[in-house]
Amino acid sequence: MIVETQNLSKSYGSFCALEDCNVAVDSGEIFGLLGPNGAGKTTLLRTLLGFIKPTSGHASIAGFDCYSESVRVRQSTSYLPGEARLFRRMKGHHVLDFFARLRADCDRTKCSEIAERLQLDCRRQVSRMSTGMRQKLALSMVLAIDCPLVILDEPTANLDPSARAEVLELVLEARRAGKTVIFSSHVLSEIESTCDRVVIMRRGLIAHEQSITTLRKRHRIYAHLNGPRCQIPESLSDTISVVKESSSEITLESTDSLTRVLGWLSNLQLSELKIEPVGLSAVYDHFHREDNSQGTATSLFHSESSP
Repeated sequence: MIVETQNLSKSYGSFCALEDCNVAVDSGEIFGLLGPNGAGKTTLLRTLLGFIKPTSGHASIAGFDCYSESVRVRQSTSYLPGEARLFRRMKGHHVLDFFARLRADCDRTKCSEIAERLQLDCRRQVSRMSTGMRQKLALSMVLAIDCPLVILDEPTANLDPSARAEVLELVLEARRAGKTVIFSSHVLSEIESTCDRVVIMRRGLIAHEQSITTLRKRHRIYAHLNGPRCQIPESLSDTISVVKESSSEITLESTDSLTRVLGWLSNLQLSELKIEPVGLSAVYDHFHREDNSQGTATSLFHSESSP
């Protein structure tokens, strides 16, 4: 376990930015933090890096206490903040030179390779770069550092679609190289396509933890019946549940492979059948609908909720 928090909390007066956060990140996985602005994602990341002293609880990275041993933590970590501030009077390649000298584990050649992949002209002065170009420059440094943990706070913000796709590929390459990546975003599709696990944050709380592999097995089945109401066989009762039912229509949800389900459906008298993946969007909506309470959400997804 490379990252672990136990009841980690941070309050500012009466405002609780982070409350009883329990997270465990395995080595070699891409771990997603998902939630809207103000959900507590950046507070969690900055607390992990020792920039913020927790009000209560404990956090560790690579066995080091995140606050009392923060220097050792940052030596093991490469971090992209949500708003990277760079030397505006320097040219891009001079910025890369500076940071490569600052950290012995930063590969200057790899910096240039990543910048080229992101189609960044490093000859331009930082002050003359767009917000997206400065983001590419920061990514070129962060992703070129050879360390066990990479923390990315909104890494694709302000990037065009082709650059976004390239950044996601670089994240996957980091995992293939044996690195652990913590990926904070509010873009559902990015989390779903790259992460192994994701936690959904809401008002400083971890509302839900979801395995992406398990999520991909979940499907919503819409069927229009021509015959009598269908009865779910006992052999499928542990993987299929009825979401909605009327005299002629039924909506089911499957949480396992569709192979057995399709065999059963083929024997029913159906005039119409539609199957679609549940997707991360449906799970996320349960925790961020304005009229939804956390207790209801937890009961709906009990099997995947954080302990």
